[in-house]
Amino acid sequence: MIDVTEDGVAEQFSRLALALHGSGGTEETVDAVVQFALQALDCSHAGVALIVAGRRLQIPAVTDPVVAEIYALQVRGGEGPLTESMREHSIVRVRDTTTDDRWPNWAGKVRELGVRSVLDVPLSTAAGTVGMLGLYSIHQDAFGPDDEAIAHILARHASVAVASAQREENLTRAVDARKLVGQAMGILMERYNLDDERAFEVLKRYSQDTNTKLRDVAIQLIESRKLPNRPRHLT
Repeated sequence: MIDVTEDGVAEQFSRLALALHGSGGTEETVDAVVQFALQALDCSHAGVALIVAGRRLQIPAVTDPVVAEIYALQVRGGEGPLTESMREHSIVRVRDTTTDDRWPNWAGKVRELGVRSVLDVPLSTAAGTVGMLGLYSIHQDAFGPDDEAIAHILARHASVAVASAQREENLTRAVDARKLVGQAMGILMERYNLDDERAFEVLKRYSQDTNTKLRDVAIQLIESRKLPNRPRHLT
């Protein structure tokens, strides 16, 4: 457990900040978060679920397969503390899955997995919720007020780190995509004697006609040196 004195908390979270700063990409960042949770809180398992396009949940880091199963139960069933925490943007605590009657179907299945208490915490930034931190214990009533306070601080650190890592990855993908599109345009310009504007239009039209991302069309052209079906407007 973390030292809950002011100096102890400051020291532990200073170490966490350094770990998150040097963790690299999104997966490395969330892995650092769940490992810290195991050390800092009275939990048996921990996991992070990230919200991706279409409000889907992506599970990049768990400390035990049990966590992934608990997440999957809530995604399939549409009920549970994680879904409520995500919807209400607030911490949700389950003291004991044997007595909590808010989500009986979920609680029964989680209890069968050996989990007795749960603490779900939203990972939120000014732009919105980016994911959820789930803490699980095989003991009943494992999470008290101190745990909630520490989990809240952990979630704030994690939210900023995850959002930053995702932003860096998106920027990297955008730069890579521009390079790939430029290379594919060069192939079209040389092969069909097109100017750059016309070459880009060809790629864009093919992307739309085949419902394929522009980046993927560019990769396809670079690797094969041709589009699978020669566009009609080049014939």
